[in-house]
Amino acid sequence: MQRNEFFQVDKINIVDFKLLKGQVETPDDFAIEHIDGHHLENTLELAFNLEDKLVKADFSVTILTDSNQKNREEAKGSFHLMFIFKVDNLEQLAIPNENKMIDLNANLGNALASISYSTSRGILITRLQGTALQNFMLPVINPNSLLYNNK
Repeated sequence: MQRNEFFQVDKINIVDFKLLKGQVETPDDFAIEHIDGHHLENTLELAFNLEDKLVKADFSVTILTDSNQKNREEAKGSFHLMFIFKVDNLEQLAIPNENKMIDLNANLGNALASISYSTSRGILITRLQGTALQNFMLPVINPNSLLYNNK
């Protein structure tokens, strides 16, 4: 049986979530109407507890306004969100290799990245209301880019 045949999305459950950091810095004289766009940096790191069938997803995002120098300083947001997933059949989808690294089933990786990113989008929408970043929304992306942007 191929490893892709082991993947079943209904075997993934979010068992914990924490907002480890949530901060928006806005200069005193900042004018929201001068924002032309945003710069975004984000990372996703996965860690595995194979014995307990758990995966930790650490998602960090930094948002910086772009006012094309119409504001003296830019507003900045920094967030770190942590998700704990239980994957009932993790032993079939995350297999340690000879280098003590995890060979991760691509479908599971994609699902964990997708769930983490889109759940973070909803959390950020609520956290950014009433701030200089209130009009920012995480863009739609290919979730696989989160898995491979740290290499």
